[in-house]
Amino acid sequence: MAKEKKYTSNAASPYSAYSPLENYGFISDCHSSALVSQTGSIDWCCMPRFDSRAVFARLLDNERGGAFSITPTDEFSSTRQYIENTLVLETVFTTKTGTVRLRDCLTMCEGGRLSPRKQLLRIVDGLSGWVDLSVHIAPRLDFGAIRPWIQSLRGHNCPCFSVIGGADGFLITGLPTLEKDGRHNLVASFRLQAGEKARVSCMYCQPEIIDAQHYTLPEIEELDVMLVETTDWWQRWAQRGHADGPRPDLAMRSACILKGLTNAPTGAIAAAATTSLPESLEGDRNWDYRFSWVRDAVFSVRALVALGFEREADGFRRFIERSAAGSAEDLQIMYGLGGERSLPEIHITTLEGWRRHGPVRVGNAASRQKQHDLYGELLDLAHRWHDIGHCPDDDYWEFLCETIEAAIQNWHKPDRGIWEIRGPVRHFVHSKAACWSALNSAISLAHRLSRPAPFDQWGEIRHTIRNDVEKHGYDTARGVFVQSYDNTQMDAALLLLPIIGFVDHMDPRMLRTVDCIMDELMEDGLLLRYRQTGDSSNTGDGLTGREGYFLACTFWLVECLACQGRREEALALFERTVDVGNDLGLFAEEYDPSRHCMVGNFPQGLTHLSLVTANASLDKSSTCRKRTFQQKNDK
Repeated sequence: MAKEKKYTSNAASPYSAYSPLENYGFISDCHSSALVSQTGSIDWCCMPRFDSRAVFARLLDNERGGAFSITPTDEFSSTRQYIENTLVLETVFTTKTGTVRLRDCLTMCEGGRLSPRKQLLRIVDGLSGWVDLSVHIAPRLDFGAIRPWIQSLRGHNCPCFSVIGGADGFLITGLPTLEKDGRHNLVASFRLQAGEKARVSCMYCQPEIIDAQHYTLPEIEELDVMLVETTDWWQRWAQRGHADGPRPDLAMRSACILKGLTNAPTGAIAAAATTSLPESLEGDRNWDYRFSWVRDAVFSVRALVALGFEREADGFRRFIERSAAGSAEDLQIMYGLGGERSLPEIHITTLEGWRRHGPVRVGNAASRQKQHDLYGELLDLAHRWHDIGHCPDDDYWEFLCETIEAAIQNWHKPDRGIWEIRGPVRHFVHSKAACWSALNSAISLAHRLSRPAPFDQWGEIRHTIRNDVEKHGYDTARGVFVQSYDNTQMDAALLLLPIIGFVDHMDPRMLRTVDCIMDELMEDGLLLRYRQTGDSSNTGDGLTGREGYFLACTFWLVECLACQGRREEALALFERTVDVGNDLGLFAEEYDPSRHCMVGNFPQGLTHLSLVTANASLDKSSTCRKRTFQQKNDK
């Protein structure tokens, strides 16, 4: 993308303040990830997996979290961009004496799906004049709980260091002037002239391997090759995809972000790269999103297949099948990136939270919630996959039938809903409609696959669910669907009703529902998930603090408007929403217009998935695909 913003900073105190989320870039090797600030500081990094213990966590604690900065010592300005179709980040620093370019990546290699390098690589090139630079490496392992033991390693051509603490270890090398600063930090200062180059490699390595000296450190010249290999890997991958619509550049950037959030060994896609970035700056809406949600699998199939990345969509689909399969009674709404089911939620007391907005949570108690839209998501996933030429085998069909039985047993019960409400359970309209969608998809699939099925029973229950929703989840006075039974509150999740086939986009009820959502939930051109009731201490959802505007919901509204023939209105809303992304085309979960900043975990996979489908819906040559495969007995 073009460089659009310029930042100016004084590097005298690199740990002086928390950076806004939009100041960060995202790098990944499809195993782990890091966030890099516009001042050249890596303030968040979890290795060897997205959901591992953080080694650099200044993002969540300015003093104790630790960071890895490479920054000019004099006042500077910086601009940045990704190398085209990669997650290799370039930051250009300009001082009064010269210009340097910092390139950051987590290195990729062929065959790295199961054997990654686990290497953070930083290379600085002198472009003009000269620039004095300062390097400060302060690892703080296990979310800041451990100040590591740093030792010098003998017998190498340049300074090499081991970093050990608890169950984690790292090997740092590459920079001739690097030296210890006490027992727990590494520092360096040097002047880089035009044409010169400096490199730093940080490789994850278990402490026992370091202790036994069973490791191999790369030579300096190899580091340059690794950067080229990483760039080539990403660009070869991107060549498989293609985007149209008004912003194909943002769609492809989103594809790279989604690929970067993918756990290569399993195919899981993390909901986000971070934990505990607050959705509200006044409350306790801080959650760990470094896990994989079932409902995101459906959005992923829609978005990634539309861009041509069917392999990634299939990987996520198969991950969900493996993790969810077994007993439908044991289904979870989310899983660990390796398929783990137990995700206990604990508070990390060593970190104060971004801008002191705690708590910092690891794990997610919502994994044990009952959310009945899950059944619809799994059947919709199977149906969409069949739409592009793939059939469920006998074993998976048996599992899908068990899932239908679970939907039949549970559709009439209250649940926590798509937003994982931690207050009282309710009869959410979206959850009921998703159970209807599960039966609808099963009936359609069974017919298309010539599978024996209890069509009369399924059809009757499907009809019962529809009647129940239309009786209790529909406000006859206004002629609109509502959030939950027997209330009049609106919910952006209702925008998904046409996508799951419950109602056509052009149905008068849906037209009125969309208008009502815009009237009641839109502020400053962006959409709330739902209207919180009462003051900040009584939101009606069991949590405190007024959250920001949920960006994925606004993209859902764009898609609805486009499918209703309101393209100009949809395009204006799309442009308003993409405008809140940062200069790199990255989006968080939410946006706070009062403070003009992103909030929530970052980068957020669901936001990028929804951007892709919204952009595709605005393609002038496209037609909206409506999931309205209803059978005769449901009319």
